[in-house]
Amino acid sequence: MNLQWGFAGLINFGHVAFMTLGAYATTLLSLRGWPIPLAVLVGMGLAMALGLLIGTSTLRLREDYLAIVTIGVSELIRLIANNEEWLTQGTFGVQSFPWPMDFNPTLLSRIVFVIWLTILAIYAESILIKSLLRQWKEGKKIQGKSYRPRKPWALLVWGIITTALILTAYVPGVVSLYNYSGKAGLMLLALTLLALTYAGLEFWVHSPWGRILKAIREDEEIPRALGKNVFWYKLQAFMAGGAIAGLAGALFAWQLTSIYPGNFDTLLTFNAWIIVVLGGAGSNAGTVLGTIIFWAYDSLTRFLLPQIAFLDQSQAGALRVMVIGLILMVLMVWRPQGILGKKEELTLGR
Repeated sequence: MNLQWGFAGLINFGHVAFMTLGAYATTLLSLRGWPIPLAVLVGMGLAMALGLLIGTSTLRLREDYLAIVTIGVSELIRLIANNEEWLTQGTFGVQSFPWPMDFNPTLLSRIVFVIWLTILAIYAESILIKSLLRQWKEGKKIQGKSYRPRKPWALLVWGIITTALILTAYVPGVVSLYNYSGKAGLMLLALTLLALTYAGLEFWVHSPWGRILKAIREDEEIPRALGKNVFWYKLQAFMAGGAIAGLAGALFAWQLTSIYPGNFDTLLTFNAWIIVVLGGAGSNAGTVLGTIIFWAYDSLTRFLLPQIAFLDQSQAGALRVMVIGLILMVLMVWRPQGILGKKEELTLGR
C-alpha cells in the first residue's frame, strides 16, 4: 500500500482483495499437491493480474474512481469466495492445508534459526536508527536557510519506544525458536520475507523508476511532458503492490491455519491504511515502524483493556476502535505526515 499510495499516489481501498487471492490460491493449490513456493508464486501472479485488470480500466480516471472501484472489487472477491463452494469451499473454509517450516529441526538448526533471527533484529534496528537520524539531520529550505525539525526529542522518544518493542518481540522469538514449533518457524519465514521485500522496495524507490513514481505523485503532467508513460508507471506500481499483498495473503493464511471468507473483510484494508498513515507515507521504514506500533497497541489492548476497564469483549472492542481513532486525530494535528514521513510528500487531500 505504501508503494501504491505513498510513492505513486494511487488510492487503493480494496487491498484485501489481493490478499484474498494470494491466500486462497496458495492454500487450494498446496492442498492439491503443488509445491508451496510454486503455489505462492501463482497466488502472487493472480494478485498481479487483478492489479492489471483494475489498473487498465481505472488508472486513466481520477483517483476517486480508483478508490470506488477497488472497494467494489474487494467485496466482489469476498462474495465469490463465500458463494462459489466448488472453487473455494465457501463458508466451510479451507482447512488442513500444508504450510512451510512445519517440521522438527535438530539442535544445530534451532541455533542457526536463533542466529538468523538476531541478524534480522539487528537489521531492523539499523533501519530504524538510520531513518531517525535522517529525520534528525534533514532540514527544510526556507529563504535559503535550513533548520532542524522543531521537536527532535520526539524522534528520540519514538526510537526508544520502537527499540523496546523490537526487544519485546525478539526475546520471546528466541525462546520460541529454541523450543521450536511450526509457528515459530513461520514467524522467522515471515520476518525474512519482510526483510527481503523491504530491501527490494528500498532499491526500487531510490532508483530512477522510483523517482519517476514520486514525480507522478507530485504532478503527473511534468513527467508526461518529459516523455514518460505515466499510465505504464502507475500500472507497474499497482501490480507490484498487488503481488506483495498476495504474498501477505499467503502468510496470513498460514498464520490462521484455516481460512474463511469472513477473514478477509474491509477492516484489514483500513488497518493497513492506519499503519501507513501512522508510520508516514512515502517511507518504507515508516511503514515498518507503524506496523510495530499498531501491532503493540492491538495486542496489548486486546488482553489488558477488558481487565483494566472491567468491560466485556464487545465494549472493549468498541473502546479500542475509539482509542485508535483518537490517536490518529491527534497524529493528524501534531504530525500529519506520520512519524517518519515528509510533510512535503503528503498527497492525501490534494
